[in-house]
Amino acid sequence: MSARRPLLPTLVLLLGALYCLFPVAWVLVAATKSSGELFSTTTFELGSSLPTNLGDLSAHRDGLFWRWMANSALYAGVGALLSAAVSGVAGFALAKYSFRGRDLFFNALIAGVLVPSVVLAVPQYLLLAEIGLTDSYLSVLLPSVISPYGIYLARIHASASVPDDVVEAARTDGAGETRVLTSIALPMMLPGLVTVFLFQFVSIWNNFLLPFIMLGDDGKFPVTLGLYTLLNQGNTTPALYTLVVAGSLVSVLPLIGLFLLLQRYWRVDLLSGSVKA
Repeated sequence: MSARRPLLPTLVLLLGALYCLFPVAWVLVAATKSSGELFSTTTFELGSSLPTNLGDLSAHRDGLFWRWMANSALYAGVGALLSAAVSGVAGFALAKYSFRGRDLFFNALIAGVLVPSVVLAVPQYLLLAEIGLTDSYLSVLLPSVISPYGIYLARIHASASVPDDVVEAARTDGAGETRVLTSIALPMMLPGLVTVFLFQFVSIWNNFLLPFIMLGDDGKFPVTLGLYTLLNQGNTTPALYTLVVAGSLVSVLPLIGLFLLLQRYWRVDLLSGSVKA
């Protein structure tokens, strides 16, 4: 009986993995089909049109798809980097400093985690419209910088990974607060900040509603919004469906690559983060 117990969790995880990977497998197979094969062949029957589909995708409107990919990389990369930096500073302050209103601020932060981003999209649009920033890159970047969940994770990680004794010893040796933060705290918090960066990168890369509300110029669209416009055009031009599927496949690849890269980075830093300082 004891030998069978590990089978149940393994089976549950296997079923969960299959459920998550099934759409990716479908996109991978569908991207190889022509527009005629896409609706006439069985689900997992491979086609031979992947190079053609990728060439048509690159040629569509002088390579507009790659502009969308570059925009997504800009929004997600810069937004996630700034969000990780802000989360690290705020999380360290909440974990290691005592000041009036700290608990109130942290409770408000937890409440912010529970508020869906859909609820905030329209107020954010109205605020940015007042200062004339709608339909600009900043209209997508600025709301992405502050992440209540990222600050919460950074605060928890700072409490666990930055010993009070180390901070006090650095202050005793004459280090200022900026030096304590940059030379002591942040290197110890790096694995947690990598987690914040990854979560924010994926969230911004997959974000659809905020760019949909903020942007009107399709040259500034991220890839999610750009593929949505192609999908709508496919109602009148069915040949565009193959471009949408091929674009969906290409748009997933950066996320997979980033996850594999940072997964390796986690394994190194989780072992060494506490001794870097």
